[in-house]
Amino acid sequence: MVLRGPHIWGHDGPADVLIRDGIVAEVGGTFDSSDCEVVDLSGQLLIPSLVEAHCHLDKTLYGGPWVPHSAGDTLADRIANDRDRRRELGIPDIDRIVALLERMSSFGTTHVRTHTDVDPDVGLLGIEVVEAAAERLGDRMVVQQVAFPQHGIVTNPGTEELLADAATAGVRAIGGIDPAGMDRDPVRHLDVVFGLAERFGLDLDIHLHDGGTLGAWELELIADRTAALSMGGRVAVSHAYAFGDLNDHQQDLLVDRLAHAGVAIVTGAVYSFPVPPVKKLRAAGVTVACGHDGIRDLWGPYGSGDMLERAMHLAYRSTFRSDPDIELALEAATIGGRRLLGLDPRGVEVGAPADLVAIDAGTAAEAVVTHPDHRTVIRAGRALPQRPIDVTGVEDDA
Repeated sequence: MVLRGPHIWGHDGPADVLIRDGIVAEVGGTFDSSDCEVVDLSGQLLIPSLVEAHCHLDKTLYGGPWVPHSAGDTLADRIANDRDRRRELGIPDIDRIVALLERMSSFGTTHVRTHTDVDPDVGLLGIEVVEAAAERLGDRMVVQQVAFPQHGIVTNPGTEELLADAATAGVRAIGGIDPAGMDRDPVRHLDVVFGLAERFGLDLDIHLHDGGTLGAWELELIADRTAALSMGGRVAVSHAYAFGDLNDHQQDLLVDRLAHAGVAIVTGAVYSFPVPPVKKLRAAGVTVACGHDGIRDLWGPYGSGDMLERAMHLAYRSTFRSDPDIELALEAATIGGRRLLGLDPRGVEVGAPADLVAIDAGTAAEAVVTHPDHRTVIRAGRALPQRPIDVTGVEDDA
């Protein structure tokens, strides 16, 4: 396949791209395209495909009838609402998950990390349903699951054993949640999740909503344990709201600690919750990735499945205005997600996987700010068919 004339993120001027056997074979120059499929991308921007690095597919209500939000405003209210109503609403629902994955694919997402509930109430049902939904997408989408103890581990007996069961059921990572705020025993909580990740050779991705000095201390504990166990590059903290309560000096010290340990940070820039200091983190070499968090579920009615739009939210919430700063948000939604998921982190470069998306924009910053709907998606060197999208949230299968 030859991609004719796109502007390529990170390259000067337009250039043709030759794809062979699912790999970027040549960028620029001249080459024989007589036996190639030619896709005209003149005037469009070509970037690596998008990566959804933090969502909850098993919880989604996407593609079904509208469900009015019924939870209170506190974290405890949302957890209780989710727990009380999921059986009533038939969650997890494979058709809704498939509808959401289809939507993500149409926007140019090729890889997803999803946190799937594992607890005594649902067992491994969510793991099984999400896996079945991903299979329906075939090779258009790769889904990594995190076995997620939404309702705690120490305070929710039986969960630790189920996490161990999930570790042998195809998940890519073990999850954790607020070792102090939720489980009220950070040492024991971290003993469990780090122990499981080590035992089964899995990644670790911990939700950390705790703020203030408590949350900062937990970040330090996670960084120190990651370094002590030589697990750099395999541990991530999602949300990390505590950064919003720290002064510049405190942030700098914590950023250096995370960089030294090799702990990644994942953010959704949702609502008014604090956003980690992306510029500081990237300057220090910390991997930063991005995701929606919940998408039209019992936790909240928002979320489109478009990671380019999510990058815009991250840039806006970070008060990024210059093009280079805005591009940091795009990096989180592409390259940063690849690093987090253990994928080839290169962009549109010779030898890199041909997972790409072309956008009606002249520059990366424009693509983030305007996030146009029309896109050409290339997955493993193959152009995916354009699928019309119904604004109601259900795709047209015609």
